[in-house]
Amino acid sequence: MNSFEPLAVPCGPDAPEACGFVPCEGGVCAAAGVRASGVSAGFRKNPNRLDLALVAADEACVAAATFTTNRFCAAPVTVSRAHVADGHARAIVLNSGNANAATGEPGLAAAHEACARVAAELGCAEEDVLVASTGVIGVPLPLAPYDAGVPACVAALAPTSAGAHDAACAVMTTDTIPKEVSLAGEVPQAGGGTVTVHVGGFVKGSGMIQPNMATMLAVLATDAPLTADAAREALRSAVGVSFNKVTVDSDTSTNDSAFLLATGAAGGEKIDCSHPAYPAVAAAVRAACVDLARKIAADGEGSTKLVTVTVAGAASAADADVVARAIANSPLVKTAIFGHDANWGRVAAAAGKCGVPFDQARVDIDFLGVPVCRAGLTVPMDEDDMLRRFEEPEVTITVNLGMGEASTRVWTCDLTHDYVTINGDYRT
Repeated sequence: MNSFEPLAVPCGPDAPEACGFVPCEGGVCAAAGVRASGVSAGFRKNPNRLDLALVAADEACVAAATFTTNRFCAAPVTVSRAHVADGHARAIVLNSGNANAATGEPGLAAAHEACARVAAELGCAEEDVLVASTGVIGVPLPLAPYDAGVPACVAALAPTSAGAHDAACAVMTTDTIPKEVSLAGEVPQAGGGTVTVHVGGFVKGSGMIQPNMATMLAVLATDAPLTADAAREALRSAVGVSFNKVTVDSDTSTNDSAFLLATGAAGGEKIDCSHPAYPAVAAAVRAACVDLARKIAADGEGSTKLVTVTVAGAASAADADVVARAIANSPLVKTAIFGHDANWGRVAAAAGKCGVPFDQARVDIDFLGVPVCRAGLTVPMDEDDMLRRFEEPEVTITVNLGMGEASTRVWTCDLTHDYVTINGDYRT
């Protein structure tokens, strides 16, 4: 119906194969030296739901973390931020059903107590245990579930896919599916040869999703022998292009945490940021985080579609990000997608409202790979063809502002009737 070519979509090295890695089994336990478990401890009303997870390294190892920027941050964020400051940890304990947020000094005491109980069972220092919580805000965190829950978690620790899966399930709240990833690849040694390393992890997140970061708890592990600085940089850069590029409803949580354990059990040379293996390991961490971030958006509360918004041709990366978020967070855009309506006018309006300067006469827009707007004007489209394209599980929106070379990408989902139902009934 039209003779316009689809817009070029800038691509990052997101696929594991781009960095020499391939999917493997194991989840977070794909990394050698890591064990995991999940049990029902009693944090949730439903006794059939797992609600306490533990991920433990065989011994204290390199660790890094990133946390929410929400000033109403939860007690476990405060405690974990202090514990991980030295770049090392032994274990991470996570509960669902209660966020331990807005709980004052008793909440901080409860978070410390959770760490102390895990430390006593594992025989390590309390400071080597990190803690995370997710669930309802403003409710005191009960300690009774830890009485039997922590010993049960430690007893169930296993370096297996099943242990990793139980941990991933135990942190779910409104998630409909557990979200896991695991990769394996060869990385070079400065002295010659290669070493096989693994990256694995899981994440929870479905609603109250908006960077920085999103309502999510993520645990990643690698057996690569990263230094503390290398682990921090690898996680920081990966989170910036993955978890910090997800939005479901523009709300930033009080509890967001992403952890990376680096056991070094793969052997080989220490990997700092200048080591020849670092780019491959960092890219694998990025690929794992992108995979998990996409799964968060695809599982957005009540969603039926994963939506990828790409903004190119911006004058700066910051401009691209502002425009992409304006589109991804627009209720009108999100409801149009739910209705299978390629209404590019809503995309244009969202882009134009956010304060980023551009000339509408330079703007091009594609919906699902089909040109629908060129130079700010409509391009006729085949409505029946568009309806067929909407049957795909992922909807892509690409905008070129015609102002420069910067670009970014944000993941979101459609806005459905079920989103209102889920959040209207959240505490009941």
